[in-house]
Amino acid sequence: MDYQDLQFEHFHEHAHTDKYRATLKKFDSSLTDEKAAKAVKSLLDVHYAENFTPAVLKHIHGCIDITTLNTVDTRETVWNLVEKKVNDYEGSRPDVPNIAAICVCPNFVETVKQALTAADVKIASVAGGFPLSQTFTEVKIAETAMAVMNGAEEIDIVMNLGYFFEEDYEALADEISEIKESCRGATLKVILETGALKTAENIRKAAILALYSGADFIKSSTGKDYPGATPEAIYVMCRVLKEYVSKTGIKAGIKVSGGIRTPEDAVRYYTIVKETLGLEYTDKSHFRIGASSLLDALEKAIV
Repeated sequence: MDYQDLQFEHFHEHAHTDKYRATLKKFDSSLTDEKAAKAVKSLLDVHYAENFTPAVLKHIHGCIDITTLNTVDTRETVWNLVEKKVNDYEGSRPDVPNIAAICVCPNFVETVKQALTAADVKIASVAGGFPLSQTFTEVKIAETAMAVMNGAEEIDIVMNLGYFFEEDYEALADEISEIKESCRGATLKVILETGALKTAENIRKAAILALYSGADFIKSSTGKDYPGATPEAIYVMCRVLKEYVSKTGIKAGIKVSGGIRTPEDAVRYYTIVKETLGLEYTDKSHFRIGASSLLDALEKAIV
């Protein structure tokens, strides 16, 4: 029995083809789009200002995953990014932590490993047919395993939304579970692509399925073909994480990505996570922001 079967059977004693739907029904389904929007507005109205502080901005700096995922990436451009944005920053501001991770395409993982000298910065890689997730499961597994073999400590994949919209939850969960196994200890972040899911109900279901299939983090967006993160989507994901830890004792993380460009944006998402899940969820082991363009703006704001 694999990881995913153990997870789902935690809530379904008599496993059968509807075990996935049975698990989904164990979670609160009352959160509509309208309720999520109202809750977010209320939460930010009350708590945003108190969280917009120099200390929080510095903390957020240490939770950023910077990325370069471009057709024109070369070993030289990737190496230079590591040098300028990560290595050179190390120790330059003792009061500001370095970024959490640098995320690249799988073929550049080895380049990052060779270039990186900064301590405590993770090497992350997209995998699994990123950003569409439309390829053979065997290819996704092999790509993930090769990225980890080359030095990736974190893997970001996209949930197969084709399976999701067909309601083929078994195929969806099996695929994520098999990719999780191929991570061999590396952290697995599953991108829900909330801009394609659109509704609170779809986001809720996708988050639950990802978590029970082995995701260590649930992530909002690729930042590619669909709209990026929204406060409402992140709030829904946080609500699922809160229920998940109460039911299983497993504390999974959340990564906000897609369209976060200003310190104000970052603090809004930090506030939603902190006020919904608690301060303990805002450390970089459980909270990330995928936003390369945010880095410069954040550093200027800190200065």
